[in-house]
Amino acid sequence: MKNIKGPAIFLAQFAGSEAPFNTLDGMCQWAANLGYKGIQIPTWEAGLIDLQKASRSKTYCDELKGIVQSHNLEITELSTHLQGQLVAVNPAYDTMFDAFAPKEVHGNSKARTKWAVQQLKWAAKASQNLGLKAHVTFSGALIWHTMYPWPQRPQGLVETAFKELAKRWTPILNAFDKSGIDLCYEIHPGEDLHDGITFERFLEATGNHNRCHILYDPSHFVLQCLDYLAFIDIYHERIKMFHVKDAEFNPTGRSGVYGGYQGWIDRPGRFRSLGDGQVDFKTIFSKLAQYDFDGWAVLEWECCIKDGEQGAKEGAAFIRDHIIKVTERAFDDFAGTAPDEKLNRSIIGI
Repeated sequence: MKNIKGPAIFLAQFAGSEAPFNTLDGMCQWAANLGYKGIQIPTWEAGLIDLQKASRSKTYCDELKGIVQSHNLEITELSTHLQGQLVAVNPAYDTMFDAFAPKEVHGNSKARTKWAVQQLKWAAKASQNLGLKAHVTFSGALIWHTMYPWPQRPQGLVETAFKELAKRWTPILNAFDKSGIDLCYEIHPGEDLHDGITFERFLEATGNHNRCHILYDPSHFVLQCLDYLAFIDIYHERIKMFHVKDAEFNPTGRSGVYGGYQGWIDRPGRFRSLGDGQVDFKTIFSKLAQYDFDGWAVLEWECCIKDGEQGAKEGAAFIRDHIIKVTERAFDDFAGTAPDEKLNRSIIGI
């Protein structure tokens, strides 16, 4: 068994225009003071990283690592959640998702997709230059609007959509393979990869690509009423990244899984700070240790009630206290005996 690394923190929800959240150095100092050992960097935050430069310059990447290491931190992974979303967008969402891309490609879905694909390919090379092992992104969605179908889906729609999704992503997966990086999709409602079945569809459509993997975040499964513990048993070989995020689901007689278009604080399913929700993290950390997960436990803070600063401070201690130092010996070794083939045969009766 292997020890999970951590605690680490995803910087996306904290990056901003004011110090210390507007520079990599400032955010590293902040995270280190809270007790974190690693940071996951959102690549769309220009104040934290120049993705194109990182893809081309090992020297620049060494400088980034130097800043991070000066605070006794490590870069755990890079993230392209926003860019990955734009690899596949149904036209119904064009206007809203244009906000994730530069203004020069707004209103031009083909140009926007081309921009997103380039971003992902840069991320593969940047991850290699930084000496990382994995990268996280979103799959995007072509048929999310048919998730609860009415009118019913035409026959073959799902197969066509996943064939197209794989067509768009396979060259990107190949780029990550060339760079020696595992590409992990955060399994997330709103994406075509939102549960185990959809991940399996996509994996099959990519020819079981060896770089196609999973970022495991139990909070998204709580909100779907999916068995997030059994998910680990089924997919542990493909789980290469871990977001530690809490959630709760409290259905009422008025609202359930779909939320009634309510804001987060009024939904039956909502994200919470670590320890304030319903996720069984003790069992999750045990299962991941059992299956030799050797990646990072990364806090992703999203809570509709608690302030982010408090959530980040509490989250470092929460993760640290849940990381299991795996045993190097069996508990009953004290009663064991040395190998003795003659004795073994006599016990069997042969």
